[in-house]
Order: sequence, then C-alpha cells, then structure tokens
Amino acid sequence: MLSTRKLGGQGLEVSVLGLGCMGMSQSYGVPDERESVATVHRAIELGCTFFDTAEVYGPFLNEELLGRALRGRRGQVILATKFGFRIEDGKMTGTDSRPPHIREAVEASLRRLGTGYIDLLYQHRVDRDVPIEEVAGTVGDLVRAGKVRYFGLSEAGENTIRRAHAVHPVSALQSEYSLWERNLEAHLIPLLRELDIGLVPFAPLGRGFLTGTAQRAEDYPEGDFRREDPRFQGANFDANMRAAGRVREVAARHGATPAQIALAWLLHKDKDIVPIPGTKRRRYLEENLAAAAVTLSVDDMQELDATLTPGTVAGPRYNTERMLSVDR
Repeated sequence: MLSTRKLGGQGLEVSVLGLGCMGMSQSYGVPDERESVATVHRAIELGCTFFDTAEVYGPFLNEELLGRALRGRRGQVILATKFGFRIEDGKMTGTDSRPPHIREAVEASLRRLGTGYIDLLYQHRVDRDVPIEEVAGTVGDLVRAGKVRYFGLSEAGENTIRRAHAVHPVSALQSEYSLWERNLEAHLIPLLRELDIGLVPFAPLGRGFLTGTAQRAEDYPEGDFRREDPRFQGANFDANMRAAGRVREVAARHGATPAQIALAWLLHKDKDIVPIPGTKRRRYLEENLAAAAVTLSVDDMQELDATLTPGTVAGPRYNTERMLSVDR
C-alpha cells in the first residue's frame, strides 16, 4: 500500500502518488471506458487515493466517467477538479473565473462527479480579466459552505500565488514539473516552500520521453495533443530522445523502468511533491505506483540532476497559443 503525504499546510493528505485521469477521455489515443474504470478501481486497491480531473477534460466526459467509477467508493478517495474555462458547444472559448461562473462550474462538477463536495478545487488557468483576490474569495466562500475542502492553482506565477494565498490559503500548485521540465526550480519551488504550499506535478514522465515511448509528432493520430507539441517535432525530437537516454541507463542499474526512476526522482526532491502520472491502463498504473518503493542515492540524484539540467530539452513545452495561457 502506498504511503501518504501532506499537500500544503492546511491538512490535505493524499497518497504519495496520484492518478491523472485526463487521458481516459481525451488527448492521448482512443478512450476505453471499461479499462479506465478498472484502472481507477485497481488504483484504490493499491492505496492510490488521489484522483485528478477537470471540467474541460472531454469536456465534461472525464468528470462523468470518474463519477461512475467512484460510485460507492467516494469515501476512499481525494477528488481534485478544476474550473476556469468558458466552454461553448463542446469547446473552450476562453478563460472565465468570474465568481458567478465559478459557483456554476462547481455545482456542475458536483453533479457530474456524483458527490457533495470537492476535496481540492483548482483554478485551471489564471484569468487575466478577474483579480485573483476575487477568485480566492469565491473559493473561500465555497469552502465555508462545505462544497470544497481545499484551494489550488494551476500554472500560476509567483505574484498570483502570493495574492491568492493572502486571501484564502492555497494548498497546492499544479504545474508541469519533471526531470524533463524543470522550469519551476529557480523561483516557484522556493516560493512554495516559503508559503507551505504543496506541488502536484503533471506530465511527470515528460510526455513519454522519459519512458522512451515518445514518437514523432506526425506519428500520432489526429486529435492527439502531442501532434502540436514542439518537443515532438523535427530536430527537437531527435535531440530530446538522446537526452532522455541517460535516464534509461540509471533505470537499468536499479532494475527499474525509466518511468519509475523519473517518478522516484520527483519523490526524492521534496516531501510535499505528489506527482500525478496519467494512464488509462492497469499495467502502466501498477508500474508507476511501484516507483514509490524505488530508493535513489545521493549520487543517483546528482547524476540525474546533472544529466537533464534546466534548459537541456529542445523546444518550448507548448506551442505559442498554449504558452499564452501560462501565468509566468
């Protein structure tokens, strides 16, 4: 069974590894609901209590799937979901974190998830048209009403985090962070430690590069997120596959998979980091959760740190349009 960790200073306790559920409904290959539900159930059996979704995944389909999968099991898990986009005719058409919209989004998420409360509610992306103080205040009202337990931010920058935290305590920041993508280390991670805010890294396996399973952008089917990712394209892809090869060398020495080494590196970085590797298949889930038992020495950590230093990876992590949504 997995051990647990505290996320932030407000008392939120979750399994040391969570499960990112987005890919069960969109972005990566063809959905398979039966296997996805079996994966959720297997995660619970193995002690994984932390499940991550969002209204925009699908849109709406992922919350509905998770609601069905957790029927009769709600008390065993910590549910995280997100608000912050305007969704029209099944498509995102911009950000919307106006207080009335937040309240509407939360009520809809509660219905889809089949629950009376959300454990961790994130603002999915910072809305530049709505002061973060209004957002934090609205979530605080929802906490006092018993509909939300803890407040989180996703891809937020330093100033936003400070301002939000001053109004209502932020328990967790969700952002891309891995041995592969280390953009948080210079400024954001020190801030999180200062304010006692936990870190929930998404894409902790480098979108497949750290596991050696990445393919060129054009080899993915239409609609797959990775077709638009600059790091999967052209010369970037070749350079990135070479860089990731060193992780496989460390994995071979430990009798572990590259995915397990990548996750173990995150778990060894700090006690309040809880990665949420995404999968929709039981075999990958079991492999990922086994990373909690991998022990890396100081020398291992130094070798990995030196192999993929910040700035090593070729290409931006999003295309230009998507990067505009990141609050940096």
